[in-house]
This record gives sequence, C-alpha cells and structure tokens, in this order.
Amino acid sequence: MVTKKRYIYLFSEGNKDMVDILGGKGANLAEMTNIGLPVPQGFTISTEACTQYYQDGRQINPEILADIYDYVGKLEELTGKKFGSPTAPLLVSVRSGARKSMPGMLDTVLNLGMNDQVAEALATSTGNGRFVYDSYRRFVQMFSDVVMELPTHEFEDIIDQVKQAKGVTLDTELDEQDLRELVFKFKSLYKSHTHTEFPSDPRVQLTEAIKAVFRSWDNPRANVYRRMHEIPYEWGTAVNVQRMVFGNSGPNSGSGVAFTRNPATGERVLYGEYLMNAQGEDVVAGIRTPKPLAELEHQMPQVYAQFSQIARKLENHYRDMQDMEFTIEDGQLYMLQTRSGKRTTAAAVKIAVDMVDEGMITKEEAILRVDAKQLDNLLHPQFDPQALKQADRIGQGLAASPGAACGQVVFTAQDAKQMVQSGQMPKVVLVRLETSPEDIEGMAVAQGILTVRGGMTSHAAVVARGMGTCCVSGCGDITVDYAKQQFTLAGKTFCKGDWISLDGATGCIYGEKLATVSASIGGDFLRFMNWADSLRHLRVFANADNPRDARQAIEFGAEGIGLCRTEHMFFEADRIQAMREMIVAENVVDRKKALAKILPYQQGDFEAMYRVLGQRPMTIRFLDPPLHEFLPTSEQDMEALAKELNTPLEHLRDVVNNLHEFNPMMGHRGCRLAVSYPEIAQMQTTAVINAAIRVSKETGLTIVPHIMIPLVGEATELKFVKDVVTATADRLIAASGLSMQYQVGTMIEIPRAALTANEIAAHADFFSFGTNDLTQMTFGFSRDDAGKFLPYYYEHRIYEQDPFAHLDQKGVGKLMELAVTLGRSARPDLGLGICGEHGGDPSSVEFCHKLGLDYVSCSPFRVPIARLAAAQAAIKNSQ
Repeated sequence: MVTKKRYIYLFSEGNKDMVDILGGKGANLAEMTNIGLPVPQGFTISTEACTQYYQDGRQINPEILADIYDYVGKLEELTGKKFGSPTAPLLVSVRSGARKSMPGMLDTVLNLGMNDQVAEALATSTGNGRFVYDSYRRFVQMFSDVVMELPTHEFEDIIDQVKQAKGVTLDTELDEQDLRELVFKFKSLYKSHTHTEFPSDPRVQLTEAIKAVFRSWDNPRANVYRRMHEIPYEWGTAVNVQRMVFGNSGPNSGSGVAFTRNPATGERVLYGEYLMNAQGEDVVAGIRTPKPLAELEHQMPQVYAQFSQIARKLENHYRDMQDMEFTIEDGQLYMLQTRSGKRTTAAAVKIAVDMVDEGMITKEEAILRVDAKQLDNLLHPQFDPQALKQADRIGQGLAASPGAACGQVVFTAQDAKQMVQSGQMPKVVLVRLETSPEDIEGMAVAQGILTVRGGMTSHAAVVARGMGTCCVSGCGDITVDYAKQQFTLAGKTFCKGDWISLDGATGCIYGEKLATVSASIGGDFLRFMNWADSLRHLRVFANADNPRDARQAIEFGAEGIGLCRTEHMFFEADRIQAMREMIVAENVVDRKKALAKILPYQQGDFEAMYRVLGQRPMTIRFLDPPLHEFLPTSEQDMEALAKELNTPLEHLRDVVNNLHEFNPMMGHRGCRLAVSYPEIAQMQTTAVINAAIRVSKETGLTIVPHIMIPLVGEATELKFVKDVVTATADRLIAASGLSMQYQVGTMIEIPRAALTANEIAAHADFFSFGTNDLTQMTFGFSRDDAGKFLPYYYEHRIYEQDPFAHLDQKGVGKLMELAVTLGRSARPDLGLGICGEHGGDPSSVEFCHKLGLDYVSCSPFRVPIARLAAAQAAIKNSQ
C-alpha cells in the first residue's frame, strides 16, 4: 500500500528540528507549543506543498486543498470556533515561513475569515464595534494588496481623506462609524479594480491567501534577497494558518517585537518595542512609532513579568539570542513567533563570545553563529571623531543599525540603484517616510537609510542590520516631499543630490559630508578570531600589489601574499614611459634597454614588499595583461606619447594597431608574452631574486620567492618559461653566495590546464586557481560584459547566483577537483591554492576546504571573512 504524502501538520505535531519541512516559523511555533508556551493554535502547510504548487502550474492541487480543509476542521475543534459562523467565528492569520528567515520579503494576511455577517455578530458579542471594524478594514486592505496586488497607496489615500475630514491625525482616533466607512470604501475600490465583489466566503479567502503566500516566494524582492543570502529557490516557503489573537481589541491589548539581547550591541538585556491597541503589522511597518519594551513593565507589570520569563526560557532552550513577536489580547499574553534574531556584526561577535563565557555554547558553536560575510562591516571606516565634534547635528532619530554613512540624498529605491550603478552618485543615502520590502534593491546599494517613521524593529531597521547598513529610523521631525524630491529638517531643505551623514550608533543626522577614519578592532573580535584561527586548516593569504595593502592584509591576519600582480606596478607614473618604450621597441636589443630601465623600479617594489612581509610567503605573478593596455588609444594621447618617446607617430600608430585584438581576454597575454619575449621573464626573475637576496642579507631572514606563470594551458609552454626563470635565478643565487630556495608554479585558469594537470604538475611546484579567468573561460562569457545579460538569467532562474561572486561548484568546481586529483597524483607535494576573489567568498572557501587546498587568497579587507569561513568549513566538515 502506498503511503499518502503528508503536507500539513498541527503545531502540536511538529518540532524545531523539522525546519526543512515546516519552515523556520512553523518549526518554532511547534516547538513553543511543545514546551508549554501560550501559542494560539494552528497548522503548517509544508514547504513541499509550495514546491508542489509550482510543479502543478501555480495551483493548489485538489488533494492538498482537501487536506487543508481537513485541518481547518481540526482547528475548529481545537478552538471551539467555526469558519464563517455568526456566533463563534474563527478568524486566522496566514503567514509565510521559509527555512531561513527572510524578514519582510514574503507575504502575510491577517484577520482572514471576516465578512459582513461575522463583523456584525462580533460587534454585538464583544460590544466593541470599533475593534471589529478596525480588524475588518485591515483585512480588506491586506487581502487587496497581498492577494490581488492592488495599489496599496490608493487605500492609504482613502484613510488620509477620512482622517482629514474628521480632523484627526492618527488611525486610533477614528471611531467605529469611521471604520465602517473605510470598509465600505475599501470594498468599493476593490470592485472598481477587479470588477467583482470582495469575497465573503472564508474558504475562498483562505485558498486565495495561501496561493498568494506561495506566489510571494517568487516575487522580485524575495528573489533579490535570496541571491544576496544564497537561499536556494527550490526550498520554497511553508504557510502557517493560525487562530487570530487581537492586539487591537482595546486599551488592555497590544502587540510587540522583542529580542532577548540588544541586536545592535549584543548587550544582555531584554530589548524591544510595543504598541497598545495595535496589531503586529503596526509595530514592524513603522506607521506609528512604538514605545520601548521597558515601559510595559510599568503599564502591565504582570504581563511584562510573564514575557520576561518566557524570553529567558526561549533563549536557554534555543541557546541563541531570540527575536520574538507577541500579542496581548485583553490582558492575556500570546507568543506568535520566535527565531534566532538578526543582529549587527558587532553584536553577533559579542553574543557569541558572551555565550561561551556563560557556558551556554562551545567555541565551535560560537564560530558557526557569526555570518562570515558580515565581518566586512566591522572593518570599514567610522566618522572621524574630530570631524564629528565640529559637525552641526541637525536631527536625531533612533539608532537602528550602527555604522557611519555619508552620501547624496535620494528618495526612491529605483533612484538609489540607478545613481550608484551609473556612477552619477557613487554614495547615496536613501530617505523614506518608511521603507517597505519593495525597497530592498535600493537599500542594498545605499550607504545608509533614513526614515521618518518606524522604530528599532521596523522593516528598515531589521533589514539594514541584516545587511550591515547604517540606519537611522523614526525621525519624526523630518518633512518629506516626494513630488519635489526634498525633505526639510531643522529649518533646512535638502534636495536630491545634497550630502548628508548618518551615525547609526547614536541616531544623529548631519547635514554635511563628514570625514571618516579606519575602523579599529580588538577585544571580543580578537578573541573570536583567535578561536577561528585555532580551528581552521586552510591558510589565508591576501592579494596585494604594494606595501600599503600588504601591511593592511597582515593587520587583518593574512599569513602571506597569495597574489602580487606585477602589471599594477608598471602603471605608476615614474615607470609607464619605460614600459611603453619596451612595447614599441622593434628589436630585442632595444627591448632589453627599456626593460633595464624598468628593472630597478620592479626590484625596489619587491624589496619593499619583502620588508613588510618578512618570512611570510609572497607569490609573484609575472606580467599577465595584453600589452595594448599600457598604450593610449586616442589620437591626441598618441601624439603626446610619440613626442615623449621620440618615435614617429606613424610607427606608434602601427604598434597600437598591431596590438589590437578582437578578444584580448584570450589573446596575447600571460605566459604567451614570455614565450614571445623571454627577456620580459628574465627581467622579472632578476627583480624578484635580487630583491629576495638583498632583503635576506639585510635582515638575516630566509626568504623563499614564489614565482607564478599565468595563463598556462600546455605543459611544454610552462616548461619553456620555467627554463628561462630557473636559468636566470640559479645564476643570480650562485653569484650571491646565499643558499636560497625558490619555487616556480602556475595559475590554473584555462580549462585545458585543469584537464592536463598531471602533465603540468611535472614542471610546477604549486598550482594557484585563478578562478576569475577560469570562470570566464568555462562559462564562455566575460565578467565585464556578463552584467548586461545575467539579470535575465536570474529572472528566468537559469542561474540563481553570480558565478563571479560565488564559485560555480558544478562546472568550474569540477575542473578544480580534477586538477587537484591529477596534479597530486603526479606530484604528491604539489602546493594548491586559490587567488581569485572567490577566495573571500564563504561558500567558495568551504568548497576549497573540501577539495583539500592549502590556502585561499583574497583582497585584504576580506581576509577576516576568509579566516572565519575556513574555520566554519573545518567545523562543518568534521561534524
């Protein structure tokens, strides 16, 4: 007998370990039910039902629909209420719940089950018609927005008109009659758009709401959020159907959001906000500015004491900081949600370290608690204290997400994205009345976010903290005029393009461009990173081409330089002319003369790097880009260069034309330059070895140079260039009297190199995967051009991630795996690393750990990210 697939679970039938099936919200509602907390009853429709919905052509199939109504019947039995009943009506919320928290990205419908008959019956039975019609108008508005996708601003306009006619400013000042009028006008607006009556059958309402939540998994903002946070599309979302409890039923009711620790600082204190006579959406939407949770202790001491006890119980149970939603209905506390709370990076590190000190978690668990990508936020500049002292503060909001933000004002997410991408305004601050999930792309590119409304748990605050973006919220003194693209604060008007600065740690707003200083790190961060270093197997190097970057990398914990790009050194003003002389030279003699001019500069650069690094290894990549990149292209610049080089303009034009390539990425570059002009490799080898000899003699240190030949695709090609290198190096070392070792390796960045890695390994001391080029050549598109068409690939879900940001493990990764296996089969002691920017991407670092590489190398500011990601990879793969 075939067992029928199960898609639905009562809260009492699940637990926290069923997150893949029930989603995060459903699993935690089940867990809270199991441990005896006051949770309104309900059931969860699984993530597998969502996947099935898409497989069935965006329809809920009859079998699943029948199951849903079986569970509606069970919920009716549990609650003693019935859908559509005029005597004991059941009203429910319909909420999303993905495996991984996606705050504000998916959809919710509240007060479902309401119709004219139910409303009249409830108004009579409760004696509180105002509360009933407030709930009814909310339902009509939310259903119209979420399910039918009608323009929400038209409903807001009607509310504003009714308030204006009555002469009031707050929604709470509207009486029952006003709210009845809103319901009527909302339903009329619904009909004018849809040409149908607003649905009164609760079953129809529920079916359509569940479909809408499933649909929201594929909405544009959710797709953007998933790409940012690497959440797979195939996961789907669960749907939670739960009996409504009403925070808007009167003065002894309310709703709130709270955290067991401060999500901005990590301080061990109950932290949150609430609103009386309000539903939860009012708190997070930022439409009204809520009260600090501490005031609830004075307003409702018994409820506060009960909530404090529950908060402690939840943190101890989950052994992590919790983000909780609660509702108070006529003095009775209900828990609607708990989850691991979003937190700033500083808070994440502090909470992880504190919980180890408190004996709540192990060091390994602490390492896994901090999102490696978030570490970036700790390492960037803050406001210069001196500049801050002299600055005039023009306003104060809530310190919703720490950090320093300075940028030009924009008023829409679309403007923010367009201005930053076009380069018209590289740094922007997004100013909004309040943000909504649709603003996600603008928030992602903004330096900071400033809102007029909303508290510390508003959408803007929660999303900004998750992104590590500075946010100041709830500055009610601001007047925004979207039409004129300006806002007024402290008697001053700021227009689009004006500079402002925000301090997310204090909530202060400055009407000017403020200087910043580099971030300082220490204390908990250093302890935490020391734990990470003790647990990881991968070494972490940096990509750096000058002493400044090398110094910065070492400060951030780099153990050496995994990629020093020598071509960057040739672009310096004092040596570019000699480089150009070498390019236009018509014979080997003239080319060597020009290279002799470059040699002292190149050697001096390497000496400076070695002095900074000491005995830390440095891998020096020989000249890689095509030669035309060093020459001008405009007629005016060519004329000037011809004069500088004392060469005929016609000759220079011929050189430029001859160097032109149809596909430079795959043209005359990398090791092909050294094959064509061995004297380039001779000069670079001389510079490297002489620099190492000089610094070794100066310091007494034993320096081992690592020379890397780029763009190799054939073993004999590498051997040819390596022979040039070793002949030069051996001669110089013998003349120096030192017993110096050195290594010659290659970059694996051409698919053919990966396929013939055993042959190439015969001539290489090490491989370094150049995954930028390897990705380009494997996919067959240029990183510089892919941005023009990749958005269409994301839209159609051909790709879910940018392969240049996150290593393509199926394709590029398979080539890497093959190269590792073949390379080490030929040479067991072969050194292996990665030096593309993937070396600082956590998921790519974990893949490198699994492959058995020796090191990853990334930009200096991503070194701490790679250190933590390497430790997390070691822990995950040992479990």
